[in-house]
Amino acid sequence: MESIQEWLLLLVPIVLIQFGLLAVALIDLIRRERTKGPKWAWALVIVFVNLIGPIVYFVFGREE
Repeated sequence: MESIQEWLLLLVPIVLIQFGLLAVALIDLIRRERTKGPKWAWALVIVFVNLIGPIVYFVFGREE
């Protein structure tokens, strides 16, 4: 039981970071007029590729 609590303490920050990145990436995608590629495809990448999806969007998907 004690080892489960240790794992949970390690996983909680990772899960919070993941959901934070997901929310920020989706908000940025909605507000941005143009992206490199279709918005619906970037939304799928952000949502379904978990922690790496939002990072990939911020690096490659945004059109400045």
